[in-house]
Amino acid sequence: MRKWTIPSLLLLLCLFSLISDQRWKLQANAEEDSEDIADLPKVEEKLGAVPHGLSTDSDVVRREAESISKRSLRSNAEKFEFQAEVSRLMDIIINSLYSNKDIFLRELISNASDALDKIRFLSLTDKEVLGEGDNTKLEIQIKLDKEKKLISIRDRGIGMTKEDLIKNLGTIAKSGTSAFVEKMQTSGDLNLIGQFGVGFYSVYLVADYVEVISKHNDDKQYVWESKADGAFAISEDTWNEPLGRGTEIRLHLRDEAGEYLEQSKLKDLVKKYSEFINFPIHLWASKEIDAEARADDDESSDEEETSESSSSEEEGESETSEDDEDKEEKPKTKKVKETIYEWELLNDVKAIWLRNPKEVTDEEYTKFYNALAKDFGEDKPMASSHFNAEGDVEFKAVLFIPPRAPHDLYESYYNSNKSNLRLYVRRVFISDEFDELLPKYLSFLKGLVDSDTLPLNVSREMLQQHSSLKTIKKKLIRKALDMIRKIADEDPDEVNNDKKDTEDSIDNEKKGQYTKFWNEFGKSIKLGIIEDATNRNRLAKLLRFESTKSDGKLTSLDQYISRMKSEQKDIFYITGPNKEQLEKSPFLERLKKKGYEVIFFTDPVDEYLMQYLMDYEDKKFQNVSKEGLKIKDSKVKELKESFKELTKWWKGALAASENVDDVKISNRLDNTPCVVVTSKYGWSANMERIMQSQTLSDASKQAYMRGKRVLEINPRHPIIKELRERVLKDPEDESVKQTAQLMYQTALMESGFVLTDPKDFASRIYDSVKSSLDISPDATVEEEDDSEEAEAETETKETSATSAGAATSDEEDSAVKDEL
Repeated sequence: MRKWTIPSLLLLLCLFSLISDQRWKLQANAEEDSEDIADLPKVEEKLGAVPHGLSTDSDVVRREAESISKRSLRSNAEKFEFQAEVSRLMDIIINSLYSNKDIFLRELISNASDALDKIRFLSLTDKEVLGEGDNTKLEIQIKLDKEKKLISIRDRGIGMTKEDLIKNLGTIAKSGTSAFVEKMQTSGDLNLIGQFGVGFYSVYLVADYVEVISKHNDDKQYVWESKADGAFAISEDTWNEPLGRGTEIRLHLRDEAGEYLEQSKLKDLVKKYSEFINFPIHLWASKEIDAEARADDDESSDEEETSESSSSEEEGESETSEDDEDKEEKPKTKKVKETIYEWELLNDVKAIWLRNPKEVTDEEYTKFYNALAKDFGEDKPMASSHFNAEGDVEFKAVLFIPPRAPHDLYESYYNSNKSNLRLYVRRVFISDEFDELLPKYLSFLKGLVDSDTLPLNVSREMLQQHSSLKTIKKKLIRKALDMIRKIADEDPDEVNNDKKDTEDSIDNEKKGQYTKFWNEFGKSIKLGIIEDATNRNRLAKLLRFESTKSDGKLTSLDQYISRMKSEQKDIFYITGPNKEQLEKSPFLERLKKKGYEVIFFTDPVDEYLMQYLMDYEDKKFQNVSKEGLKIKDSKVKELKESFKELTKWWKGALAASENVDDVKISNRLDNTPCVVVTSKYGWSANMERIMQSQTLSDASKQAYMRGKRVLEINPRHPIIKELRERVLKDPEDESVKQTAQLMYQTALMESGFVLTDPKDFASRIYDSVKSSLDISPDATVEEEDDSEEAEAETETKETSATSAGAATSDEEDSAVKDEL
């Protein structure tokens, strides 16, 4: 045992005295500082607003600032190691799992929403769990600090105990939401978002240090902190503001993540991913207002001088009243811009798809459409469809038909993955870049799908291939087509087209609605017929077109069939560049004369459409410019026999130079001597022209698709009759052969084909003109007179000689001057 001497004891006592004295001085200084800080105005009061639910004491602000300044784990905190292999897995999550950094805010808001849903669920049976005051306000608050590069997200949800922090944040893929659902398997209004337990770690995409402050009703307030370096720490929170209940997450951002410190960026992210979260989301945002401030002394003096000069000029007027004197005594003020901070609500649009469709008004649908489509014009959507699907796959959906088509709807039709249909899972936006839920031809529809059971990958950024997707797609297509069909059924112009007596009771707003839809999106219906064999017949009912009997209005296939002749078996149509040209087509002459109706197809896509739409309601389609047209004619057989020699001769005359398969008697002509038709399964003249205009078309391959051409002649036409007589008289007559060739080329052009040799056609026309003017076929063009060229050459020589003589005289003059 050590023996203490008297000097040693005295020295020890002195040391204790000094230490004690220093400790009391430090305590006294701290109390003085605390009093001084308490006298300072609150920070939020300086900013002009006080956020509800947050303490504004300056000592709290100071302690939070001290916490923010620490980027290393606290020395007095209890240290933990992440679960085995978690460090490597976290590296994968941060660098590989998420392709878009923006989703960190989506994940944190989703977690906050789950926490709020949990406490709301528990409060259904025990209202005391909510507590009192601000704790009863179930909301999410976001704040940012540019100077400290800090973002904080706070909720008043269920909070986490120390054990929860260790389990849920220290173990990858341990979802507190999943555990809560397993615990609460009984019935209740519970709709939670979290599935995988990895969303929280997306914070390390933008932050290098994270604090999680949480308070559960059953435990003290704790702080979880980590730098994602393989360890985390938990300590009892004695320095931050008491939360009461809930969780606050503080992200200390990386230098390259500075964009997330902009209010506009955070607002956009909330609008994109979390607009329809059940709970209000507030942002502590700056705002400029007009405020009054005292005018400067210089400005006030100038105003006084002005008032004095004006008063001197107005001498002799009545004295000012006492009220005016009082006004002059008031201090001078001016308008200035002042920046204040206040809580701004970011998600004011409600998720109407969660409600019963019968309870939602048209005004609410319009407001929701404007928010969803970012379309704030005066026009309403043409139609909407709101439904809940149950069965093997459960989901809710709202679909809208926009009032107009975007200008680039068909420019990148097959190359764009962008969809107007937004996918949500439990009200959280997942993606709009997919084509699994709607086919391309319905991509003009706007809307959303929200499902609790959709199979997503772990990062919740994309859909996984699953059989349920086909089921959802099938139901969405059916509902979309029903919505479009409903427009036609409700349109008085469609239903009561021939009933004038009911027009007085018609809702005028619905008149012409389907015509408007067709003008905007009709091409999409045609593309659907080409691409969707399953729904081809349903889409065909939505087709609209003009015809020889529609009087400039659009008509449907059902209306066409209702007007067909009793003996008519085929639906007649013709394709071409425009209606005006088709109305004059020689192919329609006999059909119109006999009262048959012919459909006009003038869109280039119609040529492709009719290759897939082979029949409708057991009626075959017949292109009247192709072979196979059947019109009753009792004298056809007699005419064929009578013109047999001419058709045989004409075929032989054209076989050597033209691609003519046959020459036949026509049953479709009335006033035109002849036309050229194509084989039934080959390209029409209009299709040939379309294919030739393609930039990357291959002319060598097009030859396989060109149909064999057939020259059809009108046996009743005087030209054809005279030609027959001349052929019978002298089949070797060159003038007759020239006439036959010219008639074929003329018919070729009139039938819509492009001439392969326009020069040859022009030469034949000029020869025909010569003959009609009695000009000799050997007559030549008069050549230019050579005498004029000789005179021009003489003048050129004289001019050159004159210039040469002038040059010589100039040289002589200069030589004389030199001698002098």
